[in-house]
This record gives sequence, C-alpha cells and structure tokens, in this order.
Amino acid sequence: MELNDKIQQAADFIRTKTQAKPQVALVLGSGLGKFADELKNAVAIPFEQIPHFPVSTVKGHAGKLVIGEAGGKIVVAMQGRFHYYEGYSMQEITFPMRVMLTLGVQDLIITNASGGLNRNYKVGDLMIMTDHINFMGGNPLIGRNDDRVGPRFPPMQGVYTRELVDEAMKIGREIGAPVERGVYVAVSGPNYETAAELRAFRVMGADAVGMSTVPEVIVAVHGGIKRILGISCITDMATGESHENVNHEEVIAAAASAQPYFLKLIQRMLERL
Repeated sequence: MELNDKIQQAADFIRTKTQAKPQVALVLGSGLGKFADELKNAVAIPFEQIPHFPVSTVKGHAGKLVIGEAGGKIVVAMQGRFHYYEGYSMQEITFPMRVMLTLGVQDLIITNASGGLNRNYKVGDLMIMTDHINFMGGNPLIGRNDDRVGPRFPPMQGVYTRELVDEAMKIGREIGAPVERGVYVAVSGPNYETAAELRAFRVMGADAVGMSTVPEVIVAVHGGIKRILGISCITDMATGESHENVNHEEVIAAAASAQPYFLKLIQRMLERL
C-alpha cells in the first residue's frame, strides 16, 4: 500500500472519533505527557487502534493520541512517541506526524527530555531549540519520494521559527521558568553516550543531546508545516567531563519535576499562536 493511502486511512479513522479540526500538533516526550490530560473536551485514542500506527514501548510514554482544546486552540497531542531505537523504521516513527499534517495542523510544538551538554545548563532547565544536528545515522525521507506528501529535497535551514523561539524565551522569563536557548543533537540510542562522544558533540556546537525529535521535525517540514517550536527538558548533565551516570528512571523523575513550568509555558504559547 502506498504511503499516502496509509496516511489517509489513519486520518479517516481519527475523523470517525471526533469532528474537531486540530490547528496545532503537540508531541510530548518522556515524562512530559501530563499536558494532554488537561485538554478540554478531549477525545483520547490509543495508538494501537489507529490503522498503521506503531505502538510505544517506552516507560513514560502513555501511547495515546489526544484531541482537545487548550489556549483557545484545537490541539492534537501525541501522549508518547516512537523512537528509532525501539526497532521501528524512520518512516514508521514519523507516520503519526504525517497523519497529523493530513488532519490539518499548521503549527507544531515538539518536546523531549535531553542531556545537557552546555556547562551553563542545569537539570530542570527548559532549552528552547534554535536548531538541530541529525547524528542518528538515518533519515525518514530516504527512499522513493511521494510528491503528494512532500518535495524530494526540502530545505532545513531556519526550521525552528525565530519568532516562536523569542516568544517562548519571553514567556519563560515572565513565569519564572529556567529557560535557555540552544542546539539539540539527536543520536539513535538506546545506550547513553560515551564521554568522548559527549565532548565531540560540544565541539560540534550542540547544547543538548537526545534520542528523538529530529525525524519528526524533518517530516513536518517535508509535509509543509508552517511554524515549529521545540522545547527540550534538561533531565541530566552530560558534558563528558566527569562520571555523570544516568538512568531512565532519573530522566522521568527530572522531567516530572519540571512539569509545572513546562505546562505553563505550553499553555501560554498556545494562547499566543
């Protein structure tokens, strides 16, 4: 079956569950899924019910598509996401993004949990993404291109909307959130990085490292998204300069502790989109 046909089947199924027409797509990373629980007039659809959707296998990812209202906008939120390291292909992990684009979203707010490479960061900071480096060893656009879905060679400069970055920083300061701005580097995982890798990423110009987000952003650009805001929650420090051991439980806990600021920031951003 052609990719476009699969996308249409999934979108048609979702439309049988709700008549709402989402304007904003929201992807919620590890430990950050609570925002979806607070959407008004919400309809929640388990991933496994949606045709051609993968199923999330990672702790901290609920595995639901939630459509509801927040900040005066209709939002479609991924409560949980899929990762390359789970064994899915790049095309599979980005399939939900294609479906949300087909549902009519114009803007994307995408979040993740990450390790802080920048020495000036601390655990609990929210890094507003200004750019990314794809170090995952793959790309969701590899293969035959379907021109109905997007162009063969989409440009990737300036994909994180400057105005949204500036607005997020302004709002963060207004609510007293520990906000920074910086570059995110994506790796495949699932192992955490060696000290030498972390030092190399810093030399490359990265401020935080994680295992997601970049494939979805590439596909969103490919599919014609208008504006993108990326928010990375710094859940551990990963400068490569000391024995900074980390585990997934600590990542979830750190993300949960940052939720109050995170929820306020997302709510205010939705109001101002």
